[in-house]
Amino acid sequence: MVKAKANGQSDHIVDRLLLNESRIQMMAKSILTLVELPDPIGTTIQTISRPNGLKIEQISTPFGVVGMIYEARPNVTVDACTLTIKTGNAVVLRGSASAIESNRAIIQTLKKAFVDSPINPDVIQLLDDPSHEEAARFMKFKSTIDVLIPRGGASLINKVIEEATIPVIETGVGNCHVYLAESANPVMAKSIVLNAKTQRPSVCNACETLIVHEDFAKQHLHDLAENLIQSGVSLVGDPIAQKAHKEIHLACEDDWSKEYLDLSLAIRCVKTTDEALAHIAQYGTKHSEAIVTENTAERDAFFAGVDAACIYHNASTRFTDGFEFGLGAEIGISTQKLHARGPMGLQALTTSKYCIYGNGQIK
Repeated sequence: MVKAKANGQSDHIVDRLLLNESRIQMMAKSILTLVELPDPIGTTIQTISRPNGLKIEQISTPFGVVGMIYEARPNVTVDACTLTIKTGNAVVLRGSASAIESNRAIIQTLKKAFVDSPINPDVIQLLDDPSHEEAARFMKFKSTIDVLIPRGGASLINKVIEEATIPVIETGVGNCHVYLAESANPVMAKSIVLNAKTQRPSVCNACETLIVHEDFAKQHLHDLAENLIQSGVSLVGDPIAQKAHKEIHLACEDDWSKEYLDLSLAIRCVKTTDEALAHIAQYGTKHSEAIVTENTAERDAFFAGVDAACIYHNASTRFTDGFEFGLGAEIGISTQKLHARGPMGLQALTTSKYCIYGNGQIK
């Protein structure tokens, strides 16, 4: 399923490392969009007036120093730098060895842009040593780093969560599902599934498992599978899904929990929406889940029953992205429930403090 390149890198890693004119233009566009967004620092989140005359204001403030530890994806370097600067934070970056030259070039370019600005170039720091030993040391800079954000595969994220002594905002692996309910519009279903799986399969918001109501599968799964196969997708499925097309191979237990990150897709057939919800609860990663249905009650049950950062109705999971959400950029997609969840933009890089105004009150 995962093809090896001559240099030892898989297709999905090469895709994540790739910087071409189109992607550089997108990075520049995200910076310009971010510039136009309101400054989140110093804004009043809430004002409380107490019976004793105290006036309490909750004000947004920077974290301080944000640490980023990430794999591949040089675009993350741009997003992390611009988001932290906009929120009054400093950032220390530790990228992977595979992207070290791209990261160096990006940092040098950004720092050149600070020459005629009041921004101190030292607010951006890149750890030049991408070794695992340096990463392990970095994860314990508690006296220097205020919050650590890992971004990459499951092994990196789990390592940071388990070993860091710095508070961590957990970004998540994307084992994302699209559920085609009995009432799904077949034309819409085809469009959404093909987009969610094939538009860019190497990213965390791509669909990895397709769940299909058995009644929908009887009428439409063969044609949908054929379209996926024609698009280069390798399919595995349960015994019911296998009956729909001869090129759907039998899935094993591990296939339901895989983040393939390539043109591979698992197909599960279910009798009810409750069965679909149970499958997502067992194998999902709380990232992005979608339902395609014309039944509003079924949609509402799905929205209420799924525990995930982003839940879609009749839309592709590929929209889980800070830029697509109007955030300008993202520093990651949080799948935890504390502080930030979903695409993390400017607000996610702020904390708050209470300012209390009195005139002699004592307790």
